[in-house]
Amino acid sequence: MKTIDPRHYDVIVAPVITEKATLASEHNKVLFKVAGKATKPQIKEAVEKLFDVKVKSVNTLVRKGKSKVFRGNFGSQSDTKRAIVTLEEGHRIDVTTGL
Repeated sequence: MKTIDPRHYDVIVAPVITEKATLASEHNKVLFKVAGKATKPQIKEAVEKLFDVKVKSVNTLVRKGKSKVFRGNFGSQSDTKRAIVTLEEGHRIDVTTGL
């Protein structure tokens, strides 16, 4: 039985399931929300260990939070860091099943 380091669960927060993420999955790419301080090597290692796949590359971006008004109250969404993980040929992750 393989042991998974619990720190990997701190790196990967959640999968991103949007229309754009679904289109990217056709090109062997998966989008994840990741911890704000997570580095590309940490993200690569976490995805490889948690999902048992081979990662080709990792691209990251910080999605800036938006200002919103709801019933006259002003609020702002927080910034989120996202990772676009490109998988090697023949590897797949089904994000709808969860961990």
